[in-house]
Amino acid sequence: MTDGVGERPVGIDELLERVRAGYGRIEARRAYEAAQAGEALLVDIRYAALRERDGLIPEALVVERNELEWRLDPQGSHRVPEATSHDLRVVVICNEGYASSLAVESLRRLGLHRATDLVGGFQAWRAEGLPVTGGE
Repeated sequence: MTDGVGERPVGIDELLERVRAGYGRIEARRAYEAAQAGEALLVDIRYAALRERDGLIPEALVVERNELEWRLDPQGSHRVPEATSHDLRVVVICNEGYASSLAVESLRRLGLHRATDLVGGFQAWRAEGLPVTGGE
């Protein structure tokens, strides 16, 4: 990947740094509080094997990463009922907080300007002792 024509390739670490500089990320406890207050939609993008192994965040919307943009675009024909407006505060959750950052970049390009991700992902959520159901 490059920044533009004739520029040097950008590695994933630099790309993550650039993406994350464009928005504020959220810690697990604050994400939980925002969801409980009805101020944020938690979206779990982890793949099925991780959800089965580690469990689920109650009330989080599960959307596989490859369907995320189609499900959360308020103008999209395949959106979920929760995708009500571009002002929706979405907190994307992956396993450790890396893939979610790239997903947020994509959602923000769709106009979801309040999209963010969970620092440390699901593993940080669980380490904080926040609610989890199921898992092995």
